[in-house]
Amino acid sequence: MSEKEILQKLTALCARGEHCQYEMLEKMKRWQVDEATQANVMAYLTEHRYIDDERYARAYVNDKIKYNHWGRRKVEQGLWSKHISDNIRQQVLDEIDDSLYLSVLRPLLQQKRRTTRAATDYELNQKLLKFALSRGFTYDIIRQCIDAPLDCEL
Repeated sequence: MSEKEILQKLTALCARGEHCQYEMLEKMKRWQVDEATQANVMAYLTEHRYIDDERYARAYVNDKIKYNHWGRRKVEQGLWSKHISDNIRQQVLDEIDDSLYLSVLRPLLQQKRRTTRAATDYELNQKLLKFALSRGFTYDIIRQCIDAPLDCEL
């Protein structure tokens, strides 16, 4: 493929949705594009704001929390796997208020509590804790919901 064709395909892809630099580089590597062409294409995409890692990180965090019901740790791991820089990752994650995590975690724990079988309250709480940790929520937010079920409406 020529540089122009690569540029057309990637700009069309970026126009349809948010993508990060790592995704574009991986796509070009799969197409076996030489490094000089990759650098030119990436410079164009960045300069014309087709790709912006900070914008991508904000969209990724928003979508994963609201639609996939992920917690901070799992979202952070996802951003790390996309090679988003540490400072962008921390900045975007620090902007998220704990109340958003709580508003996502509460219904998850309510639903899980209804479907989980346990002999004791302690066993039930441990199962809920394990479930929420697997979804990427931090221990302090989980304990906040489990220890104060009236606040969390469990």
